[in-house]
Order: sequence, then C-alpha cells, then structure tokens
Amino acid sequence: MYRGATLTGSTTGTTFTDSGLAPATSYSYTVRARDAAGNASAASASVTATTTGGGGGSGGCTATYHVDNDWGAGFVATVTVANSGTRATASWRVTWTFGGNQRITNSWNTALIQSGAAVSAGNAPYNGAVAVGASTTFGFQAGYSGGNAAPTLTCTAT
Repeated sequence: MYRGATLTGSTTGTTFTDSGLAPATSYSYTVRARDAAGNASAASASVTATTTGGGGGSGGCTATYHVDNDWGAGFVATVTVANSGTRATASWRVTWTFGGNQRITNSWNTALIQSGAAVSAGNAPYNGAVAVGASTTFGFQAGYSGGNAAPTLTCTAT
C-alpha cells in the first residue's frame, strides 16, 4: 500500500489500516500486487481518503537539541520531540536556523531538509504519533568550520 509515493505497509487481505495521519487531511493511496515470484504489478488507480476532524484537546510539542559528540570539524546531535499537548500528536515538525555554516550530511528517524542555514525536520512515517507526555527522537550528523552554537528550535504538532 502506497500513500503518495511512500510505501506505508502491506497486507494479504483486502483491507489496510493506516496510522499516524493528521486530522481533517486527504491522502491518496495506490496498491501494487506481488505474485509468488515477487514480481510487482503496475500501480492501481489512486483512491483518496480523508481523515475526520481532530478530537478534543490540543496538540503541542517541544523540542530540545543536544550535541552528542563534537570533534571540531563535525558533530552528531539528537533532537527530542516531546508531546506537550492534551491529545496524541498525529505528526510533528521541528524547524531552526543554524547560526554558522553547519551542513547536515546524514539524518535518521526524520524527513529532514536543509536549505542554506534553515532546517526543517518532520516525522518519519513511523514516529509521528506521540502520546501525551511521551517523546521521540531523531538525529543527524553535520560538518562545520568555526562556531557551533546550539540553535533555537520551533516545534509544531498536529
């Protein structure tokens, strides 16, 4: 089962339940069948499903930044995303702007985009749902020359 271009899971039956979706949002799905030899069919025609509106409570998150290791020309950092709302999140996004010339070379547990000094890190398909009071983490490796001050993070959740 594909949500857009992303493989979200598989099933041997005729139904599939997706998770970690944002409320009041439309998603497009396609299916590719596999035969006993593992050959995949062409994608099916797409079908669109829309989630219902959010329930009570508010979604919110905070993000903290920690440099795990810094060797002068590069570093590894972990960002912790904590649910500070009154209902589970369906997704989250953390943004920041580096103050120097840090350049991310690798990341994990996130869909991360860097454009110049600006960074936007969103949840992966498997870690967008964060229960009230719980947290998840993602990390990255980056190179730099000069200073490496910790940036100010902004976290948004749905």
